[in-house]
Amino acid sequence: MVALDVAGPDDPSQNAQAPALRDSPFLRACRREPVPHTPVWFMRQAGRSLPEYLRLREGVPMLESCTRPDMIVEITLQPVRRYAVDAAIFFSDIMVPLKAIGVDLDIKPGVGPVIADPIRDEAGLGAVRPLEPDDVSYVTEAVRGLAGELGATPLIGFAGGPFTLASYLVEGGPSKNHDRTKAMMYGAPRLWDALMGRLADLTIAFLKVQVAAGASAVQVFDSWVGAVSPQDYRESVLPHTSRIFAEVAGLGVPRIHFGVGTGELLGLMGEAGADVVGVDWRVPLDEAVRRVEPGKALQGNLDPSILFAPWETVERRARDVLARGRTAEGHVFNLGHGVLPSTDPDVLARLADLVHEASTE
Repeated sequence: MVALDVAGPDDPSQNAQAPALRDSPFLRACRREPVPHTPVWFMRQAGRSLPEYLRLREGVPMLESCTRPDMIVEITLQPVRRYAVDAAIFFSDIMVPLKAIGVDLDIKPGVGPVIADPIRDEAGLGAVRPLEPDDVSYVTEAVRGLAGELGATPLIGFAGGPFTLASYLVEGGPSKNHDRTKAMMYGAPRLWDALMGRLADLTIAFLKVQVAAGASAVQVFDSWVGAVSPQDYRESVLPHTSRIFAEVAGLGVPRIHFGVGTGELLGLMGEAGADVVGVDWRVPLDEAVRRVEPGKALQGNLDPSILFAPWETVERRARDVLARGRTAEGHVFNLGHGVLPSTDPDVLARLADLVHEASTE
């Protein structure tokens, strides 16, 4: 585990406008500028597929690990040491800000987030209070430490999207169908809007904390928003997501928007205001270009399961993603969702190298 060397505000490594950082291939691609090679990073690259991560986390609950700055820094850096990735992703969890404001929840192994008192009426809204920077001082400390350690490698901060957070809070845990969540959205629209508004405020505050401490980009993971139809997204989700991206627009960092199963929502997700739209593996990138409005970069989108196939298949499919990605105004290579737990780290390392080599041919 590394010792934290928390940089002060005058440390040039903390300056998001430092030339080496500003001109990194990842940030240039997000801004739809020319790049020397297609940049690559992997969702969930910091975590469960790495043996060094599993050793470090042994006996430490997930939410506790997200509040220990030294552990956050080490886990975030582990994949950067292993892979030729063009960005680091901050090690945390979308439930961290909810836990920080006092919501009674736990992340149970093999299950996921479990909420002790689900929110299903107006009285329950009181559990979602505003987030203050002091609530997550460990995040500020860890991000500052990482900005100093990473130098010219950008750090991506992130937060959960409002629909996904609402689903966990209303359902009380993971859900396949989001029954109760949709029942509130359809049957109690005022309550739904009030909850979504509070969650949007939470996401905005959490992103601002990370950028203020030195994050170079941010991603909103609205993982389960693909469960809603385009009409329902426009009416019940888009106003809140748009406000998130509008509120962080002035921070001067690229904003990425990602969800799973969102092929029918890609155009609307582009309208929400992010600079980069993440695409899962279900929609080819050249088709995503047609669905997303001009002026956006795309991120994605190799199926994570392909990494278990023979290398010849991995290479062929990765080259196909790169070829389709060239039709976008900017392309960040990624998987179509997070790295699966049993993925071989050596395959990820080989894939990162391939992306760099193939994109310069």
